Amino acid sequence: MKKTALITGASSGLGAEFARLFAKDDFDLVLVARRQDKLNELKTELEVAYSITVTTFAKDLTEPDAAKAVFDFTQDRNLSIDALVNNAGFGDWGFFAESNLQKQQQMIRLNDETLVTLTHLFLPQMISRKNGRILNVASLASFMPGAKMSVYYASKAFVRSFSEALSVELKGRGVTVTVLCPGPVSTDFWERAEAQNSSLTKHFFFADGKKVARYGYTCLMRGKVLAIPGISTKLATFLTKFLPRSWVRNLVYAAQK
Repeated sequence: MKKTALITGASSGLGAEFARLFAKDDFDLVLVARRQDKLNELKTELEVAYSITVTTFAKDLTEPDAAKAVFDFTQDRNLSIDALVNNAGFGDWGFFAESNLQKQQQMIRLNDETLVTLTHLFLPQMISRKNGRILNVASLASFMPGAKMSVYYASKAFVRSFSEALSVELKGRGVTVTVLCPGPVSTDFWERAEAQNSSLTKHFFFADGKKVARYGYTCLMRGKVLAIPGISTKLATFLTKFLPRSWVRNLVYAAQK
């Protein structure tokens, strides 16, 4: 029986790359993002290339009841979700005291609350079938505090902690959880975060989105819990375990100011 993957933030960046990887492996898809035009373009591309069925749902996942709306959308169409990819998220660069509070709240809702709600809604069906895969996209940021992107870094720490804990709870129940923790990736994330003037965007190496998505997808299919792509990213996470915390938080600030 053909399987179906649901991907949030699917219209561009890592989300679109995940969609292509699942499509290549003959998954039908449910693609969720804000931009219907971009979803339609990707739907046409994948249906023509791989002869799969792509269902799109244009929804702003920062809205309070968005996750329930996504779940209801799939239930109304009798779509059984075998793989859930919680990819949607955004950041915001700048000092917290000077930030837009509504934007910070929307970030927490999208990066954390929507992810948790979607997982909670789809998980019981996966457990009942004793088969399912969940991929949550976190970040290298989840291993450290990030001055000038304080809420974003904290939101990704939540995603990693939640995912690792959930992976233990689900042992022996046929469902795996993978959390992807890449370093900076070449996507439109940085424009939306208004971080073009940060030191990080000017001087740091940015990974290729296709390679990061492929690594995360491979780890998901192998049932690996923690997916950290790239030697430099692995080294950075290793160093955070041994460097004094005062060093870590000040090094991150120096990289971002």
